Parts: sequence; structure tokens; C-alpha cells
Amino acid sequence: MVTRREFLAQSGGGILLAGLHNKALTIQDVINLITEEIPGAPWEPTVDTVKSGDVTQPVRAVLTTFLATQRTIDYAARHGVNLIITHEPTYYNHLDETSWLENNPVYQKKRKTLEDNGIVVWRFHDYWHAHRPDGIATGVLKRLGWEAYAQPDQPQICQIPSVPLGELSRFMKDRFGAKRVRVMGSADMPCSRVGLLVGAVGGQRQIEMLSEVDVLVVGEVREWETTEYVRDANWQGERQVGLIVIGHALSEEPGMEWLAEWLTPRLPGTIVVHQESGDPFYFV
Repeated sequence: MVTRREFLAQSGGGILLAGLHNKALTIQDVINLITEEIPGAPWEPTVDTVKSGDVTQPVRAVLTTFLATQRTIDYAARHGVNLIITHEPTYYNHLDETSWLENNPVYQKKRKTLEDNGIVVWRFHDYWHAHRPDGIATGVLKRLGWEAYAQPDQPQICQIPSVPLGELSRFMKDRFGAKRVRVMGSADMPCSRVGLLVGAVGGQRQIEMLSEVDVLVVGEVREWETTEYVRDANWQGERQVGLIVIGHALSEEPGMEWLAEWLTPRLPGTIVVHQESGDPFYFV
């Protein structure tokens, strides 16, 4: 994977130098190359579709990210990137439906930036989770340095050396680059069996995994589902459980960072760079 510093140097600060990209490959070729490595892909229905742009154009450079924000699109436009691979929606809803946004100026500007700069946005959500191993989960394990702790048959559960919940929470905060994390459970409770359900998988799945682990690390929760289950469980006192909430974007970004690493050797001669979406919140 090309680092951002190397990318800026190679792109001359804004325009890709001739010959740095593989002129024989179109953007559709890149999409096909990726989906060929996903078991069962392509399939219908899926949200993993092209959201903008002409896929028949030669690929110049590829940018992976958790979310194609306006900031990310502006970055791509400045530096000659014409393929953004995003994990989550571009237009503020799961299916990227836009009829309700037609008169919205924020949507209009975002769309215009993509069109004016010939940028293709392709979503890579269902397929990346279907990759074996799960692409997002693999990136998270790499970020944590926990590959050796993951269960072979269930890599979203890790058996680690016992550590107090408070210390584990600080470790997660540091590794995910979070300004803060939200924690439930006693700070001194021992944690050795950790569940990793990053993103937003829903309360039922989170609660089911809590029966198998000491602490669950998630991207986000509905506060009237998993949160209240943990509160009730700890009040009852029969078994203490912990919950660490990282934030959706921060929790899944490592998986899209790993996508850039995974994709680079498959696209020799094409620049592949990752840009983090970052935490959308600040705290007071």
C-alpha cells in the first residue's frame, strides 16, 4: 500500500505523473478483479454497486475509505484519484436512495464534485464481509495485534491474557485512535474472552455474543437494546459483563485500511492509498 506521503510525492501534489497507473485496466476491471475473490459474488440483492461515475475509464489511482465523505472526495479530486472504494453509503441511507435528496444542496454539491472530476464511487460492504476471512474483522485483528488470539472457527472472539476492563478500554481507545470510548462494567473486572463485533450488527447479535464473552467491543449500539441488557445483567450480579463502544467509523476503518494493503499486490503499477474518515464527533 502506498502511504499518503508517498502518494503525494508520486502525484506531484495534485496531478498523477504519466505512466504511474496501469492504462490497460479500467475501473470495471478493478471491480471484477476484487469480486472474483469473494465467494459466491456477484449476487443480488446487494448494496455493493457503483454510486457514481463511468467504470469504463482507465483507472488512475484507487482510494479506500470507510466513508466517501465530502472531505474524502475533495482529496481524491485534488490528487487525480478516480476510484473511491467505500464501505458505507455515500448518500446518507443504506441503499443510497437519492430521490428524497434531489433538492438538497449538500447532496447536490457532493454529486457535482464527483461528476465534475470523473470519480467513480463503488461500495464494498457485503462482499468484504463475505471475504474469507472477513475483510473488516481481519483489519481489526491486525490493528489490535491479536491475530494469534482469535479463535480459528470464530475469529470475532479472542482469548487474550487476562486484563482489567479499565486497562482494556484504554488499549482500545489508543489502538482505534478514539478521542474517547464509552464503557459499561466494573473497571477492575478481569477480561480474557473478548468479542469483537465492530460496526453496527444490531442488538440481538450483540446480546447473543455477550453470553459467550467477558466483554464485547462494538462500533455502535441502540441504547435501549444492548446497553440495557448489560445494565440489567450487571445489576442482577450473577455474571459481570463489559461493553466497550468505539464508534462505528473508527471501529471498521482498520478493515478498509487492510483492503488497500490487500489490493496493492493485485494491482501492480496502480497507486492504492487509504484515507481515514475519522471520528465525526468532538466531545465537550
